[in-house]
Amino acid sequence: MIEHAPRSANPIVRFGGQPIAIAAAALVIVVVGVTSITVWRAYTGSAPETERVVATRQLQARATQASEQLVEKTKGLEATQQESIDQLQMVQDQLLTVRRLLAAQQADTKKLSEQVGTLTEAIEGLRQSFASAQASDPAAAPAPRNRSAKAKPRSNRSANRNRAKARS
Repeated sequence: MIEHAPRSANPIVRFGGQPIAIAAAALVIVVVGVTSITVWRAYTGSAPETERVVATRQLQARATQASEQLVEKTKGLEATQQESIDQLQMVQDQLLTVRRLLAAQQADTKKLSEQVGTLTEAIEGLRQSFASAQASDPAAAPAPRNRSAKAKPRSNRSANRNRAKARS
């Protein structure tokens, strides 16, 4: 049988007694990585941080501009809404005035209709009384006028004309 060496729970023991060498190798890998990133940024000329700052500023400028436009549009809408409210109030006032005038005209019309009805009844009453008076007194009817046989005297002027014609 083959005996296996017991495994130790400590990982440092497993790699052996070289923890300093392992730490040095890790440090070298980190330094090489940072150096390569720095060289790459310098060579390409682009720094993501500056691009992010520029993009952030552009977004802020756009947001500010959009907010100013919204404020202007809101003010315009408020002004338009106030004008609409004012116009609506004017229309309501005019409608109220027209209603009052219509009510007054209707009252006048009703009053005049009543007066016309009263006058119609009075005229009808007069016609009936006149008709009954004529029916009861037929002899009192006026005779037709006769013209007198004698002509009216002519005016002086027409008489003078006739005389002048006769002389000539």
